[in-house]
Amino acid sequence: MPLILPGNVGSATAATGFNVDNSCMFDNAGNDSLTRSKGASETSVRTATYSFWIKRAEAVGTSMWIYSNETTSGSNRGYIEIDENSNFRILVAEGSDNQIYFITDAEFRDFSAWSHWVISIDTTQATEANRVKIYLNGVQVTSFSTATYPGRNADLTILVGGQTNKEHIGNIHGETAKLSAYLCEFVFIDGLQLAADQFGEFDDSGIWKPIDPSGLTFGNEGFYLNFQTAAELGDDVSGNTNDFSENNLTAVNQATDTCTNNFATLNPLHSIGAASELSQGNLEYDPSGHHRIISTIAPSSGKWYAEVKGIDNPDKFNAGVCYYPIPANGSASSFAFGQGVNADVGRWTNDFGVKANGDYGNNNSYVSYMATLEGENNNIVGIYMDLDNYKLYFSKNGSLVSSTGKDLTNNGYPYGFISVGEAATFQWNFGNPSFAISSGNTDGEYGNFEYSTTITGDGASKTFKALCTKNLAEYG
Repeated sequence: MPLILPGNVGSATAATGFNVDNSCMFDNAGNDSLTRSKGASETSVRTATYSFWIKRAEAVGTSMWIYSNETTSGSNRGYIEIDENSNFRILVAEGSDNQIYFITDAEFRDFSAWSHWVISIDTTQATEANRVKIYLNGVQVTSFSTATYPGRNADLTILVGGQTNKEHIGNIHGETAKLSAYLCEFVFIDGLQLAADQFGEFDDSGIWKPIDPSGLTFGNEGFYLNFQTAAELGDDVSGNTNDFSENNLTAVNQATDTCTNNFATLNPLHSIGAASELSQGNLEYDPSGHHRIISTIAPSSGKWYAEVKGIDNPDKFNAGVCYYPIPANGSASSFAFGQGVNADVGRWTNDFGVKANGDYGNNNSYVSYMATLEGENNNIVGIYMDLDNYKLYFSKNGSLVSSTGKDLTNNGYPYGFISVGEAATFQWNFGNPSFAISSGNTDGEYGNFEYSTTITGDGASKTFKALCTKNLAEYG
């Protein structure tokens, strides 16, 4: 499988210039969710619109509950999810009767890009096909494996308010959280059926981008979550104060990875090992075996910086970079990027990196390079990848190992960051940190790091950037 590049590389903002600063990162392992007791003053029980942006961070084969509204008994319910087959699914049921039930034919398993979904409902429509409309990135979805439309003028259980009804973002009633994903611009419109063009537009490059929804009429039970307040991620900014309560969500869950600035994460579709070894928005990696994984974004030019923190079993630390495509010197089973599961970083011709003992390696040739990481948790290794000059530098806890860079192969191929470990835990920071930052160093643009992104390398001052789409548009 080829490397999946982000779908929204290009101009940084929509034609309107609307920018989304923050998202909320939900982690299944942390049972993260938002909950609200739905009020009884709904504008309509027949007409509504849901709109949200999502970037998945869940293992393929696992259901992701995005939104649900249920009575406490669970007999009347409605939910929106990406199911275990990676199909987008919507269900609204009253007892055993399905009022609305849609499952898309297409599978949605891209971990590298944001997508925008709109579910637009109006049961008063005379034409059945107009009662439920689903949009993906501005285009109406028309192909479904299952399509059950509501009866005309049906009152929908998902829209009915009352104290026994709970709205959930990130889980479903009676279960622990089932969502591992980034969400941003989550909007519910009570009483209007709106098309996707009320929430987004195509820019001059044909890329679907968000527009400001704050001027919309939200209705009595409507809400708009923009996740701008770290201490109150459930804050409704529609003017209705339909706030959600945070469950296991803290300021750390506020992310700068958004639908207008997509950051690199680790890619479970490009790994050797189980995708379930990932958590924290695909930034924490806890391999059970000697597994390896690469970043979702792999540039072919520019200067890029990332930090990786070893928080458990540092004797198994391995990190660096590797290029595509895969050279033909490996085993057939090595579909990703190194030619063998039981291999340290630097084992193959296309990967370059440092091991826990301080050795630097490439093509199975290792030399003593930096102070050991063995026996020490919480070291932060900085990786400076200069693809303009094909040089690679490393730091340990902010101290540059050598001002003379290691040579990278100058072949024009894209390079990604690589993590290799065995029963070790790594936390990565591509500018949208998975761990707390104390010093607040930035790349001068969008990245937030523990240590400086500017070094003196091979006689020149070099500033490296966070691996995100806004930086890629300008520097990549």
